[in-house]
Amino acid sequence: MQFEVWAPQADRVTLHCADSTRALTRDPERTGWWTGEADATDGTRYGFALDDGPVLPDPRSRRQPDGPDGTSAVVDHERYAWRVPWAGRALPGAVLYELHVGTYTREGTLDAAAERLGHLAELGVTHVQLMPVCPFPGVHGWGYEGVSLWAVHEPYGGPEALKRFVDRAHELGLGVVLDVVHNHLGPSGNHLPAFGPYFTDTHHTPWGAAVNLDAPGSDEVRAYLAGSALAWLRDYRLDGLRLDAVHALKDTRARHFLEELSTAVDALAAELHRPLFLIAESDLNDPRVITARAEGGLGVHAQWNDDFHHALHTTLTGEAQGYYADFARAPFAALAKTLTDGFFHDDTYSTFRARRHGRPLDRTRLAAHRLLGYTQTHDQVGNRAQGDRLSAALLPESPGLLACAAALVLTGPFTPMLFMGEEWAAGTPWQFFTDHTDPELAEAVRQGRRREFAAHGWAGEATPRPGYIDNIPDPQDPATRDRSCLDWSEPDREPHARVLAWYRELIALRHAQPDLTDPDLADTKVAHDEDARWFAFRRGDVRVAVNLGGETASIPLGVRHARVLAAWEPVRAPGADGVLSVPGESCVVLTQD
Repeated sequence: MQFEVWAPQADRVTLHCADSTRALTRDPERTGWWTGEADATDGTRYGFALDDGPVLPDPRSRRQPDGPDGTSAVVDHERYAWRVPWAGRALPGAVLYELHVGTYTREGTLDAAAERLGHLAELGVTHVQLMPVCPFPGVHGWGYEGVSLWAVHEPYGGPEALKRFVDRAHELGLGVVLDVVHNHLGPSGNHLPAFGPYFTDTHHTPWGAAVNLDAPGSDEVRAYLAGSALAWLRDYRLDGLRLDAVHALKDTRARHFLEELSTAVDALAAELHRPLFLIAESDLNDPRVITARAEGGLGVHAQWNDDFHHALHTTLTGEAQGYYADFARAPFAALAKTLTDGFFHDDTYSTFRARRHGRPLDRTRLAAHRLLGYTQTHDQVGNRAQGDRLSAALLPESPGLLACAAALVLTGPFTPMLFMGEEWAAGTPWQFFTDHTDPELAEAVRQGRRREFAAHGWAGEATPRPGYIDNIPDPQDPATRDRSCLDWSEPDREPHARVLAWYRELIALRHAQPDLTDPDLADTKVAHDEDARWFAFRRGDVRVAVNLGGETASIPLGVRHARVLAAWEPVRAPGADGVLSVPGESCVVLTQD
């Protein structure tokens, strides 16, 4: 078997394979590369020693059986016999479901999660979006501190378990999207700096030195990241990738890394004859991220739209702290702007940033499905001090407001995305948890979490509770993860069962009504009354009316002949005057007859 590694700064590289060692030789055709052959099969352990240093895992390791610091293992991807032929599932018309393997079930494994995929098929979602699965220290964590960007976290089940998960998803007609992190690695277990200039002090990020995308040696670093992305799509038959925090990819080269990556993914899609896509998490509000390369953009296929989330969250809860401040001044107007223009901040002043932010997008040319809309995500829940979901604020008094939120997401113009458990108004929180094996790093994370919320005015308790720090869940306490696991008994009892039935009804409606997946963002027409707290919009022949107030609202739809498609509370179709009467904290979807 051929082994190779990029180590441009080394004078000697030794391959340690099984019980033997072998000196690698410089590749005469590729600068900085070392190659050599050794007997190995699937599962054979190996690693590389640079000069007189310790044996380190392969930067392109496909498996880390003993975690990030252990030796690598050979993976023969041809050994897995795929059961399900798969032609792919494209993004237009999709409904995504964000899932964290470690808390979707109490077992916290890919195989256990696969056993629950039938629930998602019945729900009607089209794609499962897995949070990161690359190896990270310990057993439980969010996954954003991963290393070994080509491998699967062993406590989740390793490479074979991910293939079984994907096979089962495809068997049920579900596409699979994977969250990948290119903007930082580790820090614990990150051995890349020993091999080469994978990081640079030219730029800095919240995690320290930036991944090297534009300094000397960056050609190989870019190839490393792009190669990892293509491997997930090719070797695991994934349908798409979610790119974490692309605004933290510091790249001054004329051809941005995202353009290079989107080009490579489109080429692989053509080669495999199935659709593949990239979804960016971007804080830039820059339409160029999702504009086609032929039109001067970076060619990423879609991005999360936090502006829509912020407007909707503020409208529902009245929260006005931090980045919610600008949206809270006139939340209904903010919601209207995001539904019709995509971004709220489109070169407008952001008080949170103390500067102007964003750029207008051309809604006549940019397909609406390129923006993702949601009420909750792992970030927007888990980065709250208590990890409290929207249901914690609205249940049991106001289940109707949860129904209204679902209606705005699932009938709106953007590609909808749900966060696991949202569909039944899960009563469990989703908190920030880690399992760092380095005591100093573990304590640094604890104190960093404490300082973060203290800086935002979070007041701790006078008498700390066990497992908490100033009333903030201790990330390192196993109970924090345990509290975050879904309770699968909830969907069968009220009020969760009613919420789940509503989500199923709305998702089925989205699939059945072509107007609800119309890519024309400019066709969305909105009306609202900030004081009366009602909101309505039209998409083709479909009308959606939402009453967030406590009293019945009279909403002038301007249509006399309409048929009710779905309603949270019983309503009558509009009268001769075109006015619809909607009960308090309720919503209705109609079509013009």
